[in-house]
Amino acid sequence: AVRLHFNSSCTAVVWMAINIFLFVWFYFLYDLGDRFFYTRHLLGSALAWARAPAAVLNFNCLLILLPVCRNLLSVVRGSFVCCGRTMRKQLDKNISFHKLVAYMIGLMTAVHIIAHLLNVERYYNSWHGEYDALSMALSRLNDSGNTTYLNPIRSTTTTPNLLVFTTIAGITGVIITLALILMITSSMEFIRRSYFEVFWFTHHLFIVFFAGLVIHGTWMWVIGPMVLYVCERLLRFIRYIQAVKYRKVRVHLIRPSKVLELQLVKNGFKMDVGQYVFLNCPAISQLEWHPFTMTSAPEEDFFSVHIRSVGDWTQKLISIVEQLPEGAQGPKMGVDGPFGTASEDVFDYEVAMLVGAGIGVTPFASILKSIWYKFKDSNPELRTRKIYFYWLCRETHAFEWFADLLQVLEREMEERGMGNFLTYKLYLTGWDQSHATHVMVHADADTDVVTGLKQKTNYGRPNWDKEFEQVCKENPTSVVGTFLCGPVVLATVLSKKCVKYTDVDPRKTKFYFNKENF
Repeated sequence: AVRLHFNSSCTAVVWMAINIFLFVWFYFLYDLGDRFFYTRHLLGSALAWARAPAAVLNFNCLLILLPVCRNLLSVVRGSFVCCGRTMRKQLDKNISFHKLVAYMIGLMTAVHIIAHLLNVERYYNSWHGEYDALSMALSRLNDSGNTTYLNPIRSTTTTPNLLVFTTIAGITGVIITLALILMITSSMEFIRRSYFEVFWFTHHLFIVFFAGLVIHGTWMWVIGPMVLYVCERLLRFIRYIQAVKYRKVRVHLIRPSKVLELQLVKNGFKMDVGQYVFLNCPAISQLEWHPFTMTSAPEEDFFSVHIRSVGDWTQKLISIVEQLPEGAQGPKMGVDGPFGTASEDVFDYEVAMLVGAGIGVTPFASILKSIWYKFKDSNPELRTRKIYFYWLCRETHAFEWFADLLQVLEREMEERGMGNFLTYKLYLTGWDQSHATHVMVHADADTDVVTGLKQKTNYGRPNWDKEFEQVCKENPTSVVGTFLCGPVVLATVLSKKCVKYTDVDPRKTKFYFNKENF
């Protein structure tokens, strides 16, 4: 687990090292280089403080689009034999890396702007002779042969504000900065969760941002990623116009919200367990695409998603579906994907711990269905020999749509004499007194009063130390993949438990933590 933690941090360390190197190299190049002696006399240390962050900005603007080229990452993740488990884990953190690069762009933009504001003031004062005679003389030099003037202020009527808002570099810099501020502020967690449309539309200012970068003079750094991203969007458009048919539409009344189950069919669509797709419904919005983990198995002739009503887009979609006549096709749906996730690697482990919170159970529905098909077909390639499944829900109704699958698996495993293959534990984290009374009355029943399963529902939250100790005891020499689709707080807890319970002896139990990221 220590090695895993090192590997997960390696990308960030290398990235930061490159940033530091670029900043230091260009700082001293402009601060000490003979080539910039006279410019440095005009501007002082602000020259180096403007150019060093500019170099870092060029590097990070080159990177910022790559983590959101989902199809490129999917090819790298799933198609290259050399792309091992460690590399795939780095690719699974693409959104986190995208945010990290954005923060660096924001920081370096602030330093770059402040330094340039000082530079403008120095240019203005030098032109008006407020420093030494050499500064004024250098400011008055005209073009000569292969050289250009040092001071962009060419007239006594030019003010610092006029210089900023009339030059190409100045006006594009202002536009780039405004677009960046709007994109970063609208990307805050609160905005994304509560006002997703604000985040979505504002984030498309990246078009203005990159157009400004090209005109600003950094085209050679960003043209390559821009071409890749344009290809990404073209592929998305091609997938968008491909016909998608509805095989089944069902709304599960799971209080306090609803869950919409869609079974869809699309020619040439192939998926793997745990993967996700982006859906677009033109009847709601032409531009909005939302990610949903597929709950179907690769062995099925359709793919399905379960969509919980948690925002404007999902509520509108469910409302449209509820108003459809019996047997009618749903609204036109664009599908982009599928794309790989951490859960895709579940069958690479001898033992797997699957932890889902609420609707976060969706990738594991796909995995458990696929296991059922593999056992049904006696698939010899199934490497996994033990699965521990944990599902945490606040409401009893949340178990309803998934209990049927668990009942089939429970019965199938018993019939095949493999009841020990799947250990599942359901946890109800919220209940009232009437429910508690109902449970006490039916405590001796053969099946659970909530799910109808033989495995009784647990109340409260899991004791993770106890669970990990049990897994270690039952699998003393195994490599255990721990997979989570749930909140960050739970991810922190489970990642620490993986480190804690990984034995220093390489021959004994080792835990590898994997989290779904969209």
